[in-house]
Amino acid sequence: MKYSKATNYALHTMLFLAVATPERHVGVHQLAERQEVSTTYLSKILTKLVKAGMVESISGANGGYKLRPNWESISFLDIIQAIEGPTSLFDYCLGHNPECLIQQVMISAEEKMLNELKHQKIVDLAKQMAVAP
Repeated sequence: MKYSKATNYALHTMLFLAVATPERHVGVHQLAERQEVSTTYLSKILTKLVKAGMVESISGANGGYKLRPNWESISFLDIIQAIEGPTSLFDYCLGHNPECLIQQVMISAEEKMLNELKHQKIVDLAKQMAVAP
């Protein structure tokens, strides 16, 4: 199971915004430079985060991106779903048998993973980084 690079960049961008500047706008060039990714690519990712209501965007010379108010509630799952969509990792069983034992195991494992991602908040990582030496 593997999430896209876009999800990886989105998670890192959200953490950077949380640690560095939750109330100040940061330009896409600075965000892209920090992750060594093109501004065009990161802009597409940021557009998805804006549409999901996690990030605010301001255009102009002093513009950029910042976390929305009450950003502390944003979970890893929220970010992943903003980028990847709410699709299931495992949605097919041979013969489309709803009683397929393999499918039941896979769905159970996915539910546990999604629950863990739902409870992991960006704010918790930001706090850990703030106290790290």
